Amino acid sequence: MQSKVLGWPRPVKQAAVVALDIFLALLATWLAFTLRLDALHRPSGAQWWAYALAPLLVVPVFVHFGLYRAIFRFSGQVALFTTAKAVLVYAVLLLGVFSWTRWTGVPRSVGVLQPLIFLFLVGSSRSFARAWLAEEGHTSAMQSGRLLIYGAGTAGAQTAVALRVSRQYALLGFVDDDLAKVGHSVNGVRIYQPGDIARLIATQGVTDILLAIPSGSRQRRNAVLDKLRQYPVRVRTLPGLSDLASGRVTVQDFCELDIEDLLGREPVPPRVDLLARDLTLQVVLVSGAGGSIGSELTRQIALQRPRQLLLLDHCEFALYTIHQELQALCAARSPGTELVPLLGSVTNVQRLKAICDQYRPATVYHAAAYKHVPMVEDNPGEGVLNNVFGTLNLAQAAQRSGAKRFVLISTDKAVRPTNVMGATKRMAELVLQSLAAQHSQTCFTMVRFGNVLGSSGSVVPLFRRQLAEGGPLTVTHAEVTRYFMTIPEAAQLVLQAGA
Repeated sequence: MQSKVLGWPRPVKQAAVVALDIFLALLATWLAFTLRLDALHRPSGAQWWAYALAPLLVVPVFVHFGLYRAIFRFSGQVALFTTAKAVLVYAVLLLGVFSWTRWTGVPRSVGVLQPLIFLFLVGSSRSFARAWLAEEGHTSAMQSGRLLIYGAGTAGAQTAVALRVSRQYALLGFVDDDLAKVGHSVNGVRIYQPGDIARLIATQGVTDILLAIPSGSRQRRNAVLDKLRQYPVRVRTLPGLSDLASGRVTVQDFCELDIEDLLGREPVPPRVDLLARDLTLQVVLVSGAGGSIGSELTRQIALQRPRQLLLLDHCEFALYTIHQELQALCAARSPGTELVPLLGSVTNVQRLKAICDQYRPATVYHAAAYKHVPMVEDNPGEGVLNNVFGTLNLAQAAQRSGAKRFVLISTDKAVRPTNVMGATKRMAELVLQSLAAQHSQTCFTMVRFGNVLGSSGSVVPLFRRQLAEGGPLTVTHAEVTRYFMTIPEAAQLVLQAGA
């Protein structure tokens, strides 16, 4: 319900607030008469003028004070103080009209009671609306993380307001060294002592602690961080006030650039039925599994629950890293999948033959390649050996072992190549076309794409730095138009093509 209200057009929201204030003004008038006359009031005669006067005065006064420009979710004590000033002006006007007109049956004390009741009703309605609308953000935030703020001062309170609006975290409480604050609350959020952190992690599932003491000395901040390192949570810190004031730290330092922000469009959703085809309960081999494209391929494949997922890479550290990540992923999402890390190069024919003969993969995704244009340009022999003969070696090994599908990850630079890297990828495509012409039982597929955001060698590090510095983003030519895709989109495209 809250999300629907938040989605209303701004004029509709303002009209709803005006209607609410008119209703509350009428209700306050009825309550004032009822209290003054000590009986349920039934208006008659000149008393109807009192009912008509209340909304006629309230709306213009509230418009003058800008109360209908305020956004409930962001309103706080300042907004309530402004409301009180507006009601005070309204009360003076109302009492003045009552004193001047002297309507029969309208006690002047109603002009005092009605604004007091109206102030209570308006303040309560604003506070309730703010809390109710913020609850929607709190509910959705439960999926993102559960947070403690270390520091219950001004910075911590302001951070809590920002977090509540952003809907990224569920704020569970404050932590402060000042024992005089412990047990109290800030905007309804309780303050705990540092000794309660371990219990809160165990009982409340805290995932993040945000250090919000920007005015504290470096020694104090470091001491607090040292204490927090013992807990199994992510610890974040706000920059110091001096850094903010001097400009050494900007707003961009609070959050990292999301690669999808560079797309300028919504990511393209995959066809789920194609992703699972030929992967579920099958043996799948991914070469270059530790690379940017290969690692995302393995993540996407693991979610489809293959029987065995073979990870082939010549870099030990990259293979170790992706294997560790996939172990955690499979434990949570695909417990029946066996992960097999395989060290080896696609230039080693005997190693590839042994792997394919032992595991007999049904589908092979060949992502291992040298793809940095300047590097391959300076080392053309190694580029040909790895990109061309490596593809031939793996394709023949897969073919001999009875693989059903072999998918090559190629590049748009293979189209009318103008550099060595593009030429080697084009030759790799021709190798597969030649093997496919031999009426093999293996189906050979090639997928070309380029400008993959976040892949190794992409423009993202450059764009990230340029955005942090305020832009502009530079491209090869002033008139050029570049189209991008993300790594998950590229991996999903490969899997769908292989199906």
